[in-house]
Amino acid sequence: MCPSLLEKVRKACEAVAERARDVQINYDRIASYAASLPLEQLARPEHDAASHYLGHGNDTVAFFLTLDAINFGSGYFPHLRKRPGMSGYFTIASSLNDYYKAHGPLSAQGLTQLTVQDCAQVFGQDVDNAPIGELMQLFANALNDLGQYLLERFGESFVGLVESAGGSAERLALLLIEMPYFNDVASYGDLKVPFYKRAQITAADLWIAFDGQGPGHFEDLDRLTIFADSLVPHVLRTDGVLLYGDDLAARIEREEWIPAGCAEEVEIRACALHAVELLSAELHRSGRDVPPMKLDYLLWNRGQQPHYKARPRHRTRTVYY
Repeated sequence: MCPSLLEKVRKACEAVAERARDVQINYDRIASYAASLPLEQLARPEHDAASHYLGHGNDTVAFFLTLDAINFGSGYFPHLRKRPGMSGYFTIASSLNDYYKAHGPLSAQGLTQLTVQDCAQVFGQDVDNAPIGELMQLFANALNDLGQYLLERFGESFVGLVESAGGSAERLALLLIEMPYFNDVASYGDLKVPFYKRAQITAADLWIAFDGQGPGHFEDLDRLTIFADSLVPHVLRTDGVLLYGDDLAARIEREEWIPAGCAEEVEIRACALHAVELLSAELHRSGRDVPPMKLDYLLWNRGQQPHYKARPRHRTRTVYY
């Protein structure tokens, strides 16, 4: 294991925040914002039982490893055929849950054989819709990679992959980033900036699903960073913690695509991650220990409110979120 894996994430994002031109952290807002956060809402997060395959032991492990292998595509979601009243994420999770209920888990071998048409059928999508056809191909690639990785390294066993982490969320992330679509690293000038969003959230999802026991037991879970995507930065921007330059703000308001890996996109994710680190540190100074991962859940849930949904957030087509 590389014990400094997550520290590299933090240091790289801090370095981006120091250099950023189009996204700035409003440092004067950190203390008051931290004090305003409704920490009483920080109950242990729960998975929605209607859309996640819970209570099935090893098959639940398989479900979450499979789901997190494709837990991306928010930039495509405006084109996704969503289930009534559901977001893009819950449409995908519910579709996979329904498949598991009807057919049982997809095996490692089965994952290696999935095609774009198979994915479209499982997730109820139309591959003739060009953006969604592209997304379903990316899903097939990601699931093929997961199946092959399990076959080659873990004797086809989903649980074997998790057990190889030895109860360490950081070690599990290190294992997962051996697969290309989990290896979430951007370039920013001369910096390599790792985020590892989905590699980190996999451990958190298992922790929630198993109530911190068995395959959900990770002794270092509080070391995780936020799961840098498009929603938490949007919440922080709306609340005045992040400040965007006029040109970037106008492009987002016009709902233009922000290209994956461009300087502005890296700055959005990195500044959000560092801002939450600062919020966590501020809370610690006031005697309240709230790790960044828990703040992520608080801010992500805040982003479901109509006030935040009414304003466009940045959209990027990427396999990382």
